[in-house]
Order: sequence, then structure tokens, then C-alpha cells
Amino acid sequence: MRRIRLPHPLTLLVACVLLAAALSYVVPAGQYDRRDDPATGRQVVVAGSYHRVARHPIGVFETFVNIPKGMTDAASVIFYVFLVGGAFAVVDRTGALRRVVDGLASADALVIPVACIVFWLGGTLIQMQEELIAFVPVLLLLTRRLGYSALTAVAMSIGAAAVGAAFSPINPFQVGIAQKVAALPILSGWAYRTAVALPALAVWIWATMRHAARTRSAAGAPPDAGLVETGGRRQTAVLCLVLGTFALFVYGVLHLGWDFDQLAALFFILGLLAGMIGGLGLAGTADALVEGYRSMAFAALLIGFARAIYIVLDQGHIVDTVVYALATPLAHLPVALSAVGMMAVHILVHVPVPSTSGQAVLTLPVLVPVSDLIGLSRQVTVLAYQYGAGLCELLTPTNGALMAMLVAAGVRYEEWCGFAVPVVAGLALLGIGAIVLAIAGGV
Repeated sequence: MRRIRLPHPLTLLVACVLLAAALSYVVPAGQYDRRDDPATGRQVVVAGSYHRVARHPIGVFETFVNIPKGMTDAASVIFYVFLVGGAFAVVDRTGALRRVVDGLASADALVIPVACIVFWLGGTLIQMQEELIAFVPVLLLLTRRLGYSALTAVAMSIGAAAVGAAFSPINPFQVGIAQKVAALPILSGWAYRTAVALPALAVWIWATMRHAARTRSAAGAPPDAGLVETGGRRQTAVLCLVLGTFALFVYGVLHLGWDFDQLAALFFILGLLAGMIGGLGLAGTADALVEGYRSMAFAALLIGFARAIYIVLDQGHIVDTVVYALATPLAHLPVALSAVGMMAVHILVHVPVPSTSGQAVLTLPVLVPVSDLIGLSRQVTVLAYQYGAGLCELLTPTNGALMAMLVAAGVRYEEWCGFAVPVVAGLALLGIGAIVLAIAGGV
């Protein structure tokens, strides 16, 4: 059977931008009123306030103008990706990464499950996505050294992190904001969510290991072209610097409120210090930085193209119309079917609204009154949002972080879908089962 070959990622995203503009001519324009919510610190929609507004079709030239606007809107993430790529190009040129890979390769059987658990925790705790692009160089070195495919590197990093975020009991950017919008106590229902999250993790680890075993080739060391011969002490010092950088990375995100600007600066400093400590000198460090920027350029820019899709839809005033059209029929369904329908609504809405936190403040103020009307628990309403939007992160091409990760790793989108779609379908069934069980158990 002939394999489906999807368009180039850039072609796919530009087509999505053009489709979004075309929809502005077809879909009726409408909006919800919004109010400032002190609980979330964001603007949330006002339930029952949907109304038609003047149509604003997006012209061809305006559509393409929105692409650089998407770049501007995602500038902090884009420059983060550039500076991360530069930093790890420097670290790699010192030979320090190869030393780590050689050490990890000795624990062959544990590499995939341990990596999945580590990145799953990153997704569970702080919904890591774009941040994971920093790990692409070392993950590719490791998987090639072990004979695994590049897709395995993506699966055990951003894949595991997305599963962690989708089923997380404590993710502040997803379940935390959703519970605030739904006026639920923070961390309420954490035990039930954890009971569902653990089998979800097990399913993802199993699927990743199964794929790795099926596609494994002869293991081999990566080429040493461009490496600078440095002493063991220099490499050890560079590795300690990398570990210190990631420790500061985690501390800054969790305790100092750091965003992508601070993280980008941190990695730029890593690149400079690693080059000096690793013996590359000023010229060698600058050359390695430029090489890293070049390697990450396309992946970084894809994030801006993905962001442009939402900008076009928002300017056309059709995002709220989509939410209204999908949410309204749910009030007339039986409770369990309505809950599963909410999960489906979130899957569909997540394509044009790829931000999970943005989706929470858009959809939940509309769906919570529906759940109150039909006697559905608000906790279950949040579960439906969490599983629907979270699992969609693994597949939607409008998720700039996923597309950038695939491009950085050299994995085609259709290859990823071939692996991820059946697994996500299984996880979706797990989520549906958890929702039905939660209704039956009065969660």
C-alpha cells in the first residue's frame, strides 16, 4: 500500500493560514463579551453573551501580513529556539555531549523509559513544550548512538511531555487555570487524575519502546567532524556547566517566574562559557553559535507561521462562532454523552486555538454553565477539557512547538502521525473511560 506523503511543513502551515483567511468569508463573525478575571489574571468570556458582529473578511495581502505578525507575536519563543540551538552547537563541538552519550549508551534498556518519565514529569509539572527543543541535539546523538530513529527521540521527549500535561493532576497552565475558571479548588481531584495519568504514561512508554525496537538499526557512533580535541577536564567542566544551566532553568521557571526571554539569555550565556571553557576560543565559539542558529532557523520560524493561523482567525472574528456552534448542542444531550461531547469539542477547538491556557479561558466559561444545567460535575467538565485539548497537542499541525521539534529532529509530519495517531486514539479511549467512571463515581 502506498504511504501517504503530506506536504512540506511550511506548505502545510501556509495552507492553514490561507484556509483560515478563506473561512473568514464563510463563517459568520461573532464574539463573546469578555471580563477581567482576578482568579486567573486573564480575560475570560462571559457565558451567554455571544452575539454577531460585522464580518471582517481577511484579504490576500492582509493574510500574508499576518505571517510576520505571527513571528512578532511568537518572537520570544523564536529567539529562544535560536539561542538554544547555538548554545548546544557550541557544547557539541567541545565533544562533551558525545561523552555523555557514550556513558548513557551503556544503560541501553533503561534509556527510553527513564527519558519518558523525566520528560513526562516536565509536562506534568510545568507543561514543557518549546523548552524541549533545547534537548534535541543530545537526544539525536543518543538515539543514533543506540541505533534508534529520530522519531524515537521526539516520542520520548515532547511526546511524553504532552501526555504528562494532558493527564496532569497539577499542571498550573492547564488544569490549574481550568479549575480557577470553573471555580474549583486548586488541586482538587488530584488523586483521581493521578490514577489515570500513570496508565497513560505506561501506554506511551510501551508504544515508544515498541516503535524503537521495530525500527532499530545497527548502532554506531556519530561522526566526529568539526569536533575540537579538548581534554577530559575541559569536557567535564562543560558538562557541569550544562547541568548547572538546567538546574537554574528549572529553578527560574518554578520560583522566579522566568519566561522565554530569561531562558534564552541563560542559554546564550551557556554557549559563551562552554566555548571558552571547552577551548574553542572566541572565533571557534562564534562559528559554532552561527552553525547552531542556522540549524534551528527553519524550526524557529515555523512557530511564527503556526501563530499566524490563530491571528487570522481572531481578526476574522470567527473563533468565538466556532465555540458557540460546537457548545450549544451539548445542553440537549444525556449527561455522559454530553461530557464525551465536551472532550470532542475541545479536540476540535484546539486546532484553531493551540494554546491550552487560552482555550481554557475561551471555552470553559461557556461549558461550565452547560454542565450546571444538565447536572454534570464541574470537575468532569475540566477533565473533558484537559484530555481533549491535551491529547490534541500531540497531533495538530497548528502546535508550533510540535512542528518545530519534528523539523529540528528531521522527522516528517506524516511519519509522526503514523506513530502517534493509534497511540493517541488509545489514550483518548482511556480519557473517555475515565470521564464515564468519574460520572458514575461522583467525582
